[in-house]
Amino acid sequence: MFARIREDIRSVLERDPAAYSWLQVLLCYPGLHAVWMHRLAHRFWRWRWRLMAHLIARLSRWLT
Repeated sequence: MFARIREDIRSVLERDPAAYSWLQVLLCYPGLHAVWMHRLAHRFWRWRWRLMAHLIARLSRWLT
């Protein structure tokens, strides 16, 4: 999971000229936050923890 996060950050740094550090991307890109929360919620959904998946999805909508 952390390898995918590093890959996502690296991808943004390569493609977005406004991104100047990994910390900025980690903290200030709500699109990435939404993708990460979706991946986490989907993992819970596959484990059949449906309520937790829904709660994470709602939290993600509120945060991003």
